[in-house]
Amino acid sequence: MISRGVVLRLGVGQLICWGSTFYLIGAFGDRIAADFGWSLIETQAGFSLALLTMGVVSTAAGRMIDRHGGRIAMVCGSLLAASGCAALAAAAGPISYGAAWIVLGVAMRLCLYDAAFAALARIGGPEARRAMSQITLLGGLASTVFWPLGAVLADAYGWRAACLVFAACALLTTPLHWTIPQARFAAPEEPSGPEEELSSAPRSDLAAAILFASVVALSNALHYGMSAHIIGVLGGLGVAAGATAWIAALRGIGQSAARLCEVLFGRRLRPVDLNLAAAAGLVVSFVVGFWSGASLATAAMFSLIYGGAAGLLTITRGTLPLALFDPARYGAVVGRLIAPSFFASAAAPVAYGAAIERFGAPGAMWLSLALGASTLAAAVGLKRLSLRAAR
Repeated sequence: MISRGVVLRLGVGQLICWGSTFYLIGAFGDRIAADFGWSLIETQAGFSLALLTMGVVSTAAGRMIDRHGGRIAMVCGSLLAASGCAALAAAAGPISYGAAWIVLGVAMRLCLYDAAFAALARIGGPEARRAMSQITLLGGLASTVFWPLGAVLADAYGWRAACLVFAACALLTTPLHWTIPQARFAAPEEPSGPEEELSSAPRSDLAAAILFASVVALSNALHYGMSAHIIGVLGGLGVAAGATAWIAALRGIGQSAARLCEVLFGRRLRPVDLNLAAAAGLVVSFVVGFWSGASLATAAMFSLIYGGAAGLLTITRGTLPLALFDPARYGAVVGRLIAPSFFASAAAPVAYGAAIERFGAPGAMWLSLALGASTLAAAVGLKRLSLRAAR
């Protein structure tokens, strides 16, 4: 049984950790580029380096949580997040800038949702689904809180001082993560080798693994790319300069609203069905998004629908593996399957930057629509696989 206190502390930790690390580049990217005299692509390369780092350490991080629990891993993540933000504030050139993002990449893999989900799965096993959904409620507000906060701090004191404030915020999550229980719902058998987790599985399990990994990789590439550029994309589509930040921040409201609906009403909805609905929502949001410049209402609708779809996909990223794979090896199996998503996502901010520089904001929207449609196709495949298994 996972207590409400654990869920609340993890939820607060997710809000702060996401806001102070993942959403940092969206808040300060333009200012960093101007300060160093770099292009948008050069600036986003640091964030891409962090994502590559997440992919490299993903399997090891999952195994670490399976064996030792979430407490040690997530406390280390908090400390590294604070160190990475501080190092970024002190960066003097491309080498120190890149090193700071490598530290942040390790930190993000150890303290964001994937680590929290693995920690909850270790504690609650198949019963962890509700807790996973609940911690995303606060986490979904990270951009809503930290983008405006970052803008205020950067305008008043500069982006470097703002990064130091973010470092202090990250450090505050250390005691929250220290309270994660070390209990395990059941003792897993030790696998004899890393390849045995999936290579000996039935063909249907392998197909499910491939489709799950595809959904995560495609949706992550879209989410990571848009997170780094959404404010600029909205401006390029014709949204008034003074409104782009708060319109983009509505995405967080959409995320948390959709997640709240799932917590309140989605208990009987199978993860595979929720995954399909969320993927369809991505496609709808970007169809609407092309007309964001027509009115603030349309832009707000785009941001809310996109946020809601992305928020539900975050939940299914955690809950689908509980239904598809052995919960006792959740961390190791999921860590391995999501590793390619970080490599794909690493290219996304740079690819989006290139699309914007060549084709403008509509190019970024077309790229997003293509990724959303591909995510929907993989979600349909998972649904068909589940129907076949049911028969």
